[in-house]
Amino acid sequence: MKTFLLTFIIVFVTFGYSQETEKKDELKELKAIVLNAQTDQPMESVHVVNLNQVIGTITNKQGEFSIPAQVNDTLYFTFLGFKSQKVRVTNDMFRFKNTKISLTELAYALEEVIVRPYSLTGYLEIDVKNLPINNAFQYSISGLSVGYEAGSKNPSAVTKVLGAILNPADLLRNLFGKKPNQMRKLRQMKEDDRIRDLLASKFDRETLTELLQIEKVDIEDILSNCNYSKSFIATANDLQILDAISSCYEEFKVLNRKQ
Repeated sequence: MKTFLLTFIIVFVTFGYSQETEKKDELKELKAIVLNAQTDQPMESVHVVNLNQVIGTITNKQGEFSIPAQVNDTLYFTFLGFKSQKVRVTNDMFRFKNTKISLTELAYALEEVIVRPYSLTGYLEIDVKNLPINNAFQYSISGLSVGYEAGSKNPSAVTKVLGAILNPADLLRNLFGKKPNQMRKLRQMKEDDRIRDLLASKFDRETLTELLQIEKVDIEDILSNCNYSKSFIATANDLQILDAISSCYEEFKVLNRKQ
């Protein structure tokens, strides 16, 4: 009898634990409101990204949003002129309605800007020579749909491009190999329209570093090794940077399979 009771208790506890685990792993719809910390007014069009599930959404006119999440996921909030914020999802956020999340406005200090106008003479041949030239030449390779920036036009540039296609993968492997889910996240980000819209409007690499869990310097290293020019790395928006990293990795895999 004692053996039967002990077995029953073990089975019951195991079943209860498995049920609890399933509930924890289940995605639920999380609803909350984003407010301006200074005015307590609802904030419309705030971008909300679930960094774990790689899902994005934006707030409505009432500052409300709804996003799939589970306990311990991290939500990332961004809005122009406000400090970005990360919030860890808790059980209470599902249990109680109208969870409020406040964003703090940034204080911007205007810096002195020196404008250097071009001294134009009116003669086209002379003025053209005085304008800055982008020396980032593009090379295309048969079988690949995207061109590569080689930096300079010389015989060794093509070799440099080919080397750049093969070598960055080592860096990518070092960065993403230890985190196999990161390359999956790259693909998910490219498929989510909300996240793509957010990245297309940003130039600070902040959202990318949070999503990919890498440093800004790693992003620059990857693109430099993929032979993207300094001007592209400095001026491209975050969506273009995402596409560049993804393309570099995908094209390496294609060439690596052919070897």
